[in-house]
Amino acid sequence: MINNLLGPARHLPVTDAVPTVTVNPVTLPAPDRGLSLELRVTAPVSGRNLPVVLLSHGGGDMLYLPSKDGLSPLTDFYAAHGFAVIQPTHLSSRLGGFGLDPTSAGHPVFWRSRVEDFTLILDNLLLIEAQAPAVAGRLDPARVAVVGHSGGAHTAAVLLGARVPDPDGGEPADLRDPRITAGVLLAPTGGGERLTAGIRARFPEFAVDFSHLTTRTLVVYGDADVNPDMFTGGADWHAEPYHRSPGADALLTLVDGRHSLGGVVGYDASSTDDADPDRLAVTQRLTWAYLRSAFDADDPAWEHNRAALREKVNALGHVQTK
Repeated sequence: MINNLLGPARHLPVTDAVPTVTVNPVTLPAPDRGLSLELRVTAPVSGRNLPVVLLSHGGGDMLYLPSKDGLSPLTDFYAAHGFAVIQPTHLSSRLGGFGLDPTSAGHPVFWRSRVEDFTLILDNLLLIEAQAPAVAGRLDPARVAVVGHSGGAHTAAVLLGARVPDPDGGEPADLRDPRITAGVLLAPTGGGERLTAGIRARFPEFAVDFSHLTTRTLVVYGDADVNPDMFTGGADWHAEPYHRSPGADALLTLVDGRHSLGGVVGYDASSTDDADPDRLAVTQRLTWAYLRSAFDADDPAWEHNRAALREKVNALGHVQTK
């Protein structure tokens, strides 16, 4: 379907969309988690050796969308253009686990449980395929990426090698999963120095050390994404994973972009602070292109989209690389 809402972003090249299929829910047993892990799997209806995108939701005030059923503008786009997308409902989701006893370990962010959700998924791809015949035998476990938005970007960063402080003062755990070979951090948390005192005290896990993030990664942020209740200074705090890690090799800055990056959270979602079709299209197409070329060095999608952004769509954003 032609998107008549698009203006300049229509110049960003993308393959033709294909029909998709969704299986929802797929359930994995997780005895140590306290609740079974529910997933949504979305993929093209045809094709084999599909690269896998693990998609991690953030927080927010919505009751339903911060779960396996959120981030539809990304899920639908990635699947319609060749990826199989797996979305878990983390314990931090209001629908999935927010009602857990506040004394539960990790409440309310459950940052470590969120990371372990993806380990569980990668350990059980065959079980997922068994429950989702539409993708059985079609997933490529050698091509796996993780994409996270906001709090989900924190989860993704840890899977890519970033480390979270040990509350007991010990060495931070290395939770990088080597099966994940590329990542995208959307509106991520930055380092701990600029966190407000209140946030640092309540959520010490946000004081991330990015120096061990060695996996190839694209960082995306909006230059108007400022939250004085959480961090001091300007929106460039969200760019710190790029500047502070050896693995993040590209930074996409969205001009006038806010935390929702054009509307990634959901279609017409009530909490979206940035509903802009062109900005959303830049987010969708540039992240898709980055992952295409990360999985296949001969795929020119990333190079072509960067050129189109620079030459035809530069009012919407720009890319910096190392």
